[in-house]
Formats: sequence, C-alpha cells, structure tokens
Amino acid sequence: MSIEVGSKVEGKVTGITNFGAFVELPNGKTGLVHISEVADNYVKDINDHLKVGEMVEVKVMNVEADGKIGLSIRKAKPQPEGTTERPRRPRPNRSFDRQPPKENFESKMAKFLKDSDERLSTLKRATESKRGGRGAKRG
Repeated sequence: MSIEVGSKVEGKVTGITNFGAFVELPNGKTGLVHISEVADNYVKDINDHLKVGEMVEVKVMNVEADGKIGLSIRKAKPQPEGTTERPRRPRPNRSFDRQPPKENFESKMAKFLKDSDERLSTLKRATESKRGGRGAKRG
C-alpha cells in the first residue's frame, strides 16, 4: 500500500520529541507529525496530547523524494461545517514602509553642507580666540 498525499490512515506513535511525534504507518514507513499539527490549540508539551504506543488517525500532508513523510493529526479530524482550517491572523498593513522619501538627494546634500559650514565656522572661532585672534602680536 503506497502512501498518498491527502489520505487518512491509522498509525502508531513510536517516538516523541520536543518538536513532534513519529508515527509508524501501515506500510511500515514512519512519518513525522510536527508539534503544530497535533491539536487545534497551542501545544506546549506534546506529552499532554500523545503517548508512545497510542494509535492515532493522521492525514498525509506531503511525501518528499528522500522518503520523509509529513503528517497531521489535527487535519485528520472531521472539520465542523463551514470551516476549513484554523483562522489565520490578519497581516499588518505595511504600506507605511513603502512611502517615497520625503527629501531628495540634492536637498539632503544642501542641508549637510550648511550644517558642515556652521560647525566649521564655530570651530574656527573657538580656536582663534584661544590663540589670540587674527591680528595678535607674536612675540
């Protein structure tokens, strides 16, 4: 019996890790149920939901070329009428990130040059006053 994506099969939990549970399928192959696919609500500790040796119904989500099989327990359960999957959180509106720059390059450069000239003249005045100014006598 080959495992097909979308089919529901009965399997035995053979191992539990902190990221999911390994389930042995009827054909002898083993697949992984990720912790996010164990229950509809948040799963902090998978041991609260599954035990090694327990028989569970799983839905085959994907079969990769290297033999890895992705399984889901929560999608194998019958869905109530009118719902297909758990609701997704709405994505935040990120249109404010894409606003055009308020200043162009030329205006930024002019502002920089003005600030730079002001700082240089302030620095020059402070240095000259410490040396006695421009027309100071040198002795």
